[in-house]
Amino acid sequence: MNVIIVSDKNHMGQVAADLIEADMKNKTPYVLGLATGSTPIPLYQELIRRNQETGLDFSTTVSFNLDEYVGLEANHDQSYRYFMDQELFDHININKSSTFVPDGLSENIEEVGRNYEKAIYGVGGLDCQVLGIGTNGHIGFNEPGSSLASRTRKVRLTENTISDNSRFFERKEDVPTEAITMGIGTILDARKIMLLASGSNKAGTIAKSIEGPITATVPASSLQMHPDATWVVTEDAAVNLQLEWE
Repeated sequence: MNVIIVSDKNHMGQVAADLIEADMKNKTPYVLGLATGSTPIPLYQELIRRNQETGLDFSTTVSFNLDEYVGLEANHDQSYRYFMDQELFDHININKSSTFVPDGLSENIEEVGRNYEKAIYGVGGLDCQVLGIGTNGHIGFNEPGSSLASRTRKVRLTENTISDNSRFFERKEDVPTEAITMGIGTILDARKIMLLASGSNKAGTIAKSIEGPITATVPASSLQMHPDATWVVTEDAAVNLQLEWE
């Protein structure tokens, strides 16, 4: 496992974009797993800049998002499809028909999960999966206690996650209580994983995830089992790490 400690969010975005751009040169089409939330925005801004200014090409890229809320329309301003369009897809030369986000409106979420797994498998798997991390160690919406072998499925969100996400909604009671998410097993199947983390509020969880035992109570600790996982962590989020990293 590789841990890269960076000065701030902008530096994090640049380092992450460097890793993705270098990897994209190795494969066409490139299959990229994407995350939402505030953490990956500096990465997306840097990818947009490179697409517009230096010609980084996304025309053959295929993307799969980690998760989506259950019950939100795609055009709802808090849906993850809307987020991806606003923060990345509308600003680069990616084919929208090659961008996939789980369907949280389906009456048969179990079938959506099975079909999502088939779609990922059908394009040869994920070349790189981008992740953030929750304050409770969740990745995607795999909350503490999730099976380390779990696949794409519907989950109920914890009170911790609902509280964390309530800042994006007018009222806490407007936050969806369920989501569809790639499983930890799905994530670990990616050839590369890159987890981005910033903020002192996540320092304790990051230390547990990187240097603590592998446990279902800290889902991100599962990345220790992956042969090519990279953490890009800002200095304030890395303060509790005890080992010497980059």
